Amino acid sequence: MHTIDIHTHLLNPAVRFQRPIDRFTLRFFARNLGADPGALRAAPYPTYVDSMASAIRDSKHIDRVCLLGVDCRVDERGRQTHRDPTVCAMSEDVLAVARRYPDQFIPFLSVNPRRPDALERLDELIERGCRGAKFLQNYWGVDLNDRRFIPYYERLVARGIPLIIHIGSEYAISSDTRFEGVSMLELPLACGVKVIAAHMGLGRIEHRLLPWRNLSREPRHFDRDYHRLLEMLRRHDNLYADIAAILAPLRARALRHLSQQRDIHHKLLFGTDYPVPFLTRFNRDDLGSETHRAIAAIANPFDRYAAVILNYFPEGSPIYDNHRKLLGTVA
Repeated sequence: MHTIDIHTHLLNPAVRFQRPIDRFTLRFFARNLGADPGALRAAPYPTYVDSMASAIRDSKHIDRVCLLGVDCRVDERGRQTHRDPTVCAMSEDVLAVARRYPDQFIPFLSVNPRRPDALERLDELIERGCRGAKFLQNYWGVDLNDRRFIPYYERLVARGIPLIIHIGSEYAISSDTRFEGVSMLELPLACGVKVIAAHMGLGRIEHRLLPWRNLSREPRHFDRDYHRLLEMLRRHDNLYADIAAILAPLRARALRHLSQQRDIHHKLLFGTDYPVPFLTRFNRDDLGSETHRAIAAIANPFDRYAAVILNYFPEGSPIYDNHRKLLGTVA
């Protein structure tokens, strides 16, 4: 199997792993990425970029990845109000990495639609080579159904640019849960945007009184937005969804059910959400311990992720080729 990873992240160039929790987890995080812990501690950003590029180059399954940044939070006048020191990489940073490693990375832009010059930024970044766009509206505190954003959506349609919208839980960055549900897809879809719903609407803790249900493999206990998204995929020709970070425990439990929804497999896209780590032994999937041990021994992080997914979507599944519907031929 060969495919394009539709959903990976660049870190903020100023990222530092200095908090006590960072120092505690750095060795595991580095091992998960295939990076040297000492180098990652001493020079976090260049080590991260170089390790990621090397992992893509050496992967048996991943030909290239779509590299996403995250714009900062801004007010109505476009003034920065917050920039996460780990997650927020600007579109210019993404383009710089893609220029350095053109055989590994496909650049995607991230422009907060609250910026007064958002349309001009879109045009400039597309002209410079960005092939898609990414919203993290739950971090921005932005309601995507605000009709002021219609010109933004129309510009994406006119330029043929797909838009990845975060749907479901968010634990890596501060999030306003009002803006992470499937309702956020409605206006962009109505405007004709080719939308990619990220993460399948999974991962929320919805069962407070009976918390074990949050890890149940019974479909009736899955996130309500997951089931809503499946129905929306059936109704909207311009809606797709990626499986990025689906190996997290609160999401992996849905893999078997998703693999059985064959009528929407032509709308699903392979994605990892790199560098989000995962441990196969903690996944709530239905693979046996022997399979988990074999997968855990795979050194390449992209191939390790792919090895799990291939158990549910075997080689030949359309999810590995659907990127062509959105990106065309990638040179």
